[in-house]
Amino acid sequence: MQTGLKITAFAAGLAATFGTAYAVGGAVDPAAAPKEKVSHQGDREGHGEKERPAGEGKPTAGSAELPGGLQVSQGGFTLDLDTPRVEAGEPAELRFAVVDEGTSRNVTAFRREHGKELHLIVASSDLTTYRHLHPERAADGTWSTPVELPEAGGYRVFADFTPDEKNAEGVTLGADLAVSGDARPDPLPEAERTVTVDGYEVTLDGSLRPGAGSELKLEVEKDGKPVTDLQPHLGAYGHLVALRAGDLAYLHVHPNGEPGDGRTESGPEVSFTATAPSKGAYRLFLDFRHEGKVRTAAFTVHAGGAAAEEPAPRDGESAGHGH
Repeated sequence: MQTGLKITAFAAGLAATFGTAYAVGGAVDPAAAPKEKVSHQGDREGHGEKERPAGEGKPTAGSAELPGGLQVSQGGFTLDLDTPRVEAGEPAELRFAVVDEGTSRNVTAFRREHGKELHLIVASSDLTTYRHLHPERAADGTWSTPVELPEAGGYRVFADFTPDEKNAEGVTLGADLAVSGDARPDPLPEAERTVTVDGYEVTLDGSLRPGAGSELKLEVEKDGKPVTDLQPHLGAYGHLVALRAGDLAYLHVHPNGEPGDGRTESGPEVSFTATAPSKGAYRLFLDFRHEGKVRTAAFTVHAGGAAAEEPAPRDGESAGHGH
């Protein structure tokens, strides 16, 4: 790990880091794998099956081609984060609003997708801490949710939503969050095909392709046996978020099929179709539900280049931790 540094120094360069990192995302390679710090908060029903690249909102000049989450304002909306800083390891409340730039008012009408009006993702800049939250909205359009982040450093907050208006498309906005304390960013975890989380082994088959859709299959086992009774989580048997290393460009994908459609089985395999916006390293976070609990398995993958063409060997490989 890098030498510890105070968050005051870290935060000073945080805005510059995310402002210039769009060009960096395609050039990051993983280093030694650290201990994972991944978890999921919020667990309710309702999901769809279609892939929706995040950030597809009402186009604005110079922003329509960018992946989701790279901008605080996009598609005519702004993410107003009222809690720009929290303390590491301390319970806190994130408060924010989505502002309509045309009226300068908080948005209060959202289209429900996957059973929610809005999905909130919080991830550390080193992609070792991940939270999938489901905040509550007040009548005035202010959102709030409890959160506790274990490590100091720079984080990114993503609001994934669709406004409830005619012909509206999904938008993903991103804002920086500083977590105070002694910041020690970790290197990106190494690419592995099988990771272990809470006694479950999850194996990834497939690869991301820049600019082209490709299938990602994830198979869940426990105690060496396939898990064939996965439970619906947000209306599906799996929920996948991909973040690009470096700038944390956001790609939100959904399974190929859903419970009750007459063709999708409840495990052990969950299939997704995803498209990477560029070459580079990505971190995949798979949420799945079994025995009443949501667990998150995390993978590092490469889109394009030799690392993406040749999967890591499966015999004797070490397992990463998704929680």
